[in-house]
Amino acid sequence: MPQIGFPILSVITFLPLLGVFLLVTMQGDDAAVASRARIVALVTSLVVLAFGLYLWSAFNPALPGYQFTETAPWLAGLDIGYRMGVDGISLFLILLTLFLTPIAILASGSITRRVRGFFSALLLLETMTVGMFAATDFVLFYVFFEAVLLPMYLIIGVWGGEKRIYAAIKFFVFTLAGSLFMLLALVWMWRNAGSTDMVTLTHTPIPANVQIWLFLAFLASFGVKAAVWPLHTWLPDAYGEAPLPGTIMLAAVLSKMGAYGFLRFAVPMLPNAAAAAEPLMFTLGVVAVIYISFVALAQTDMKRLIAYSSVAHMGIIIIGIFTFTVEGIEGALFQMLSHGIVIAGLFVCTGVLLSRGEGLVLSRLGGLAARMPAFAALLMLFSLANLGMPGTSGFIGEILVIVGAMKVNFWVSLLAATGMVLGAAYMLVLVRAVLFDKFTRPELADLPDLKVREYAMLLPLAALVLWLGIYPSNFTHVFDAPVAALVQAHTASLMSHSALAMVTAK
Repeated sequence: MPQIGFPILSVITFLPLLGVFLLVTMQGDDAAVASRARIVALVTSLVVLAFGLYLWSAFNPALPGYQFTETAPWLAGLDIGYRMGVDGISLFLILLTLFLTPIAILASGSITRRVRGFFSALLLLETMTVGMFAATDFVLFYVFFEAVLLPMYLIIGVWGGEKRIYAAIKFFVFTLAGSLFMLLALVWMWRNAGSTDMVTLTHTPIPANVQIWLFLAFLASFGVKAAVWPLHTWLPDAYGEAPLPGTIMLAAVLSKMGAYGFLRFAVPMLPNAAAAAEPLMFTLGVVAVIYISFVALAQTDMKRLIAYSSVAHMGIIIIGIFTFTVEGIEGALFQMLSHGIVIAGLFVCTGVLLSRGEGLVLSRLGGLAARMPAFAALLMLFSLANLGMPGTSGFIGEILVIVGAMKVNFWVSLLAATGMVLGAAYMLVLVRAVLFDKFTRPELADLPDLKVREYAMLLPLAALVLWLGIYPSNFTHVFDAPVAALVQAHTASLMSHSALAMVTAK
């Protein structure tokens, strides 16, 4: 197992708290503090990103299990401990968080009040998110999973739009209510296994009838976080009212926490219940892909259209996970990574227009391709990636999910594939309305093209969209081993259960 001479996962997880400490202890007048706070937050996030890239370089993709593990006693008598580790499934989700945090900080130009508090909340959000993806103890996972709510609640409720209080409370109540069911599942599984170590829990048998109830508890929790239809109703309000940095983190990173939970808990720990729930999850995924795509098509606001497109793509991810095939699960993981990058790029593009004093009503935009060619080119690239154009990151994940679904059910595969067609419909409507319709207002002719800070946000995202689309194997080989092991273990568990049922019947 590869080792590094220091606890790198703990460093990556908690180093942002050093930035929070510097921000909190900063002194001076408001203008000076605001200026220094942006620099401290950005430098902190870039240092953490450098550690993350070092982690990637030292990671051994041939090993399916956890690497760079860290353990320390916490409640030793109850076998609850501080356990951290990373495998091919969690590595890129950690890197996605680390990569998007500096971009979210750069996108915070509209934050002019309580600047120090805002960046403290953003860095705290980074710590909690990375900690959740790196935790290998169920209690530790739950602590980080719940702790994410507080900074995001503050980001929406304090720095959001006109309806920020309503959106923040709705987000908090939905996610907290769902998580209470996961807490009950955690307690039962701990009593059953005598430990909260995820590896131990994975290898501890659970009666099939109990698995169903535990799966429903996970569905209530992870389904809300992943915005699975019909548990998605908090999402458009939260996305619409959150400030741009909060929207980026919420859409690109936090929405992946639910899908990650299904992969980490439901599939390996509850194989029988997950298999029994396959028709239900396929139905929820297909409804999200088709119905939510039509809802997106009906939107007149650019930001809300992009928000609903996110729900539709989460439907694709859910379908991929519950195919229980290597292609489907790898497609879901690839789509999680791609969606995080693409949706961040699209929301940054909305921020570009807002920073110029423009609204996001589609009918009041138009003709910007002639006036803002660099902006138009990047918006076009992210839109094409969002609809799954070959050569972009969006195509790889969707085609892998479709192939995986084809192995299980032709009709599910066909219905999932309609997402690419419907995605083309609503994204091309957006592109036409923003870039190619005639000018409806003379003032649009005076909008300046991208600035240096905006290039610094959009160009790295665009480069990743093309890198993922042209050289996907640079990324897929990292989760080949853990996904293959996950599928094999799931299949073996189902076969052993079937054999036991046959013996019992005789």
